[in-house]
Amino acid sequence: MTATLRLALAQVNPTVGDLAGNAAMVREWSARAAEAGAHIVAFPEMMLTGYPVEDLVFRQSFVEASQQALVRLAADLAADGLGDLAVIVGFLDADGPARLGADSTSPVGPRDSLALLHRGVVAAHYHKHHLPNYGVFDEDRYFVPGDTLTVVRAQWADGSQADVALTICEDIWQAGGPFAVAASARVGLVININGSPYELNKDDVRLPLVQRRAAEAGAAVAYVNMIGGQDELTFDGDSMIVAADGTLLARGPQFHQALLVHDLHLPEADPDAPVGHLGTMRVARIPLTTSWATPEGPAADAGIADRLGDEAEVWNALVMGLRDYVRKNGAKSVLLGLSGGIDSSVVAAIAVDALGAEHVVGVSMPSGHSSQHSRDDAAEMARLTGLDYRVEPIQHMVDAFLSNLNLSGLAVENLQARVRAVILMALSNQEGHLVLTTGNKSELAVGYSTLYGDSVGAFNPLKDVPKTLVWKLAHWRNTVGEVIPESSITKPPSAELRPGQLDTDSLPPYDQLDAILAGYVDGDQGRDELVAEGHDPALVDRILRLVDGAEYKRRQSAPGTKISFKAFGRDRRLPITNRWRES
Repeated sequence: MTATLRLALAQVNPTVGDLAGNAAMVREWSARAAEAGAHIVAFPEMMLTGYPVEDLVFRQSFVEASQQALVRLAADLAADGLGDLAVIVGFLDADGPARLGADSTSPVGPRDSLALLHRGVVAAHYHKHHLPNYGVFDEDRYFVPGDTLTVVRAQWADGSQADVALTICEDIWQAGGPFAVAASARVGLVININGSPYELNKDDVRLPLVQRRAAEAGAAVAYVNMIGGQDELTFDGDSMIVAADGTLLARGPQFHQALLVHDLHLPEADPDAPVGHLGTMRVARIPLTTSWATPEGPAADAGIADRLGDEAEVWNALVMGLRDYVRKNGAKSVLLGLSGGIDSSVVAAIAVDALGAEHVVGVSMPSGHSSQHSRDDAAEMARLTGLDYRVEPIQHMVDAFLSNLNLSGLAVENLQARVRAVILMALSNQEGHLVLTTGNKSELAVGYSTLYGDSVGAFNPLKDVPKTLVWKLAHWRNTVGEVIPESSITKPPSAELRPGQLDTDSLPPYDQLDAILAGYVDGDQGRDELVAEGHDPALVDRILRLVDGAEYKRRQSAPGTKISFKAFGRDRRLPITNRWRES
């Protein structure tokens, strides 16, 4: 005998700290799942609190608010007439004080948890077992790992039963642990709820990963991930269901909210399935008081959404990251310096896609060194997108400074950038716009920017985008619909802070620069490794000096959307005061 489970995966966009709003979202999407005839609906990791909550974990008031919101949510779902629906939701739990100081190995403390809500109560819960402590993750700082795999047994009106194991995010990224124990427990399905941040091509990694865990568990695996932006992170969804034999049954879209409803035929629960300690974890079996009806009519099939190409993937991440940063922080519009160059043009296009042209202000601030073609490109960009375009010449302001200060060379170049920053911040203060800065990852890496000048801003969409990828994104976006002037893409890049200036006056060609940066910054390669790959030794030495010397600038830079394996900020943490040099 098999049991037909109609499972719903809610791929949604919670907000950190908005417990009431997140709970309302659970109720709304649970109602949709119930309307579709689902027996179980699963929401992402830390759904109630948003993810990641970082040091909010250490506030007892926040922990208690999460726990109380969970109890209220269970009652509210029942009051909504959804009591028979099993709702799996991530939340912040705790069974002891925050883990600080000498007692950090205490077996109790904050927990990254999920709860199964049913008939107005918390029917089961599970604490995350594997805690990631790499890249953007610091979960060993915050949480105590769980040591018990929760297995719930559901029953259908025809008497069939099925066992479902509950797991959280990192539990699926490591072999052994919950999935191996699930195999010993003879479950038919493992549900894994996630807050898995986006990086380029991560979707290519997820499917083989879920297939490996399905083989390890000997069971179907349902993987649900959130979408949305949270500071530097974005979450791309890509939820999926994989059969025990590795067959992909359903897969959600990237960067869009979705409810995946799919029928699974699960094996009959083994009445003699073992309990107690099975390998590395204890198994807790929870019977659910269900008497579900077998779905009638056509089987529910969530389908398999198409995958996005690389540039489309990155563009969607950058748009979502900016949109959610602006909206979740209560802003309505953005402002940027629109020079006519490739970087500011791409940022403007991202902003228009994210917020609508009516919420984007582009300011051209020509100096005496600004070329006419750059001015024309900025104006054409505004025409193509429909954004609010303004022109504020700065030469008279620069001259006023120079009449009172004896400056020359680089100081005069930086003065122009800082005058522009003053204008942008003044307009921001006057009109309430959030300022975007437009530097790319290559420039941030080598310090090719003016501190308190072109680096000023509240958010930087291109912070993790190398210059060579900026060009690719511009070409791709114009294939969807032209918004970036072709001459902005094809002309040699220049800061236009002195006569005839080009980026290549200070930097090597960007294809050479980005190749070295990819090895040194993203790959943590040393000098000898980079030279062994064929890079010119003198150029490697020069670039590494620039990168090492710019750490103080990066520490003061605006946050920006992470798209790579190693972004500046949370991923890469180096001391500013540091005498180690590759040699």
